[in-house]
Amino acid sequence: MYFKNSITGILTTGIIALWTLAVSAQNPERYAPGAEPDRIILNVTADPSTSMAVNWRTSDLVSEGFAEIAVAEADPRFVSKAKKLKASTQKLVWENTPAANYHSVIFENLQPATKYAYRVGGEQGWSEWIHFSTAAGSGQKLSFIYYGDVQVNIASLWSRVAREAYAKAPDARLAIYAGDLINKANRDVEWGDWFRGGGFIHSMIPSFPTPGNHDHYETPEGINTTSVFWRPQFTLPANGPKGLEETCYYADIQGVRFISLNSDQVDVSEKWAQVQKEWLEGILKNNPNLWTVITFHHPVFSPKTTRDNKRMRETFKPLFDRYKVDLVLQGHDHTYARGMANIPMKEGGQSGTMYVVSVSGPKMTDSNVDRAAWMDRSAIYTQLFHVVNVEGGKLSFDTYTATGELYDAFDLIKQKGKINRIAERIPADVAERR
Repeated sequence: MYFKNSITGILTTGIIALWTLAVSAQNPERYAPGAEPDRIILNVTADPSTSMAVNWRTSDLVSEGFAEIAVAEADPRFVSKAKKLKASTQKLVWENTPAANYHSVIFENLQPATKYAYRVGGEQGWSEWIHFSTAAGSGQKLSFIYYGDVQVNIASLWSRVAREAYAKAPDARLAIYAGDLINKANRDVEWGDWFRGGGFIHSMIPSFPTPGNHDHYETPEGINTTSVFWRPQFTLPANGPKGLEETCYYADIQGVRFISLNSDQVDVSEKWAQVQKEWLEGILKNNPNLWTVITFHHPVFSPKTTRDNKRMRETFKPLFDRYKVDLVLQGHDHTYARGMANIPMKEGGQSGTMYVVSVSGPKMTDSNVDRAAWMDRSAIYTQLFHVVNVEGGKLSFDTYTATGELYDAFDLIKQKGKINRIAERIPADVAERR
């Protein structure tokens, strides 16, 4: 049975999602680009201590773009010291979506642990001056944010999560998105909602997105590929396997190696599974960082009894075990679960990897979701975000609800020659949301 009215749509199959069905939401002109920059977003580079990428959009009548950057000062005359850089510009025309030019600049030769001010635009109009801070050196305290699926009702109901996360972690050096940023890969209106939902936060905290199945589409030739909007609007490290550029990549930030895998390509192709396996082993084997965090969309261990991502588990878990990956951040199943204590290594013994599945948007499921043995903490029908702090040999993971309450917490503590020790910090007065 399916019921829908003018305000929300409700599926009774155990998945509940809210959609605003006003006519304006379906109008491709709703987020039409103009002369002034919009959809401004910072993106990580391979080394955000010395570089930073920025993207923005204008109408196709704005043929070129520029970015200006200077060390931020309280004295407003800092603008006279700004360096001006010409952007790379590409035009995107897609079906009935208004044509747009997408502009990108990579700021290079930056100083670590420094606050910068930048703006983007040109003669037709400039953005405001916006601050960001470069990453510090290895071993310095690092904060980052992790979001599970955003996907639907983004502007109205995910936006509150983004704002709560920013309030908890304004000094975060990156925001990880574990796939399904939107629902229909090539709907510009949904990307407009995503940029609106995050607002100015996108322009201040660098993104680290990995694509989910809803961020992919099938071409007329039957090829599964990432959204036509993905690469124009994100400038991400180009250090992944050929053919998976800017979806499979890594960045080293303050003693943590962050890695994105494209699990949707693993799901559809044995070839791409093996390509990513070989690439991943190379960067895990030659990893100078103390910590390793990997994100992808399809869980190695699913909270849903009807889902089993066997290829992901068989392809990558042996590498996670062998190279002592610390934290795996996933999405896809629209619920929350995390576990480490009851997950075995392939060779026997207890795994040192913490696996997390989460959801930040309002699309929820309670169908076929068991409190499985691998889970140390779980939740259903709960919008969440996560703030992670890494300092020296300790990683602290705090899970917050959309209203800002601490729901779950734990520490991973490095032990020489052993797997990580877990120190549980689950709030004593907060029941598991089942």
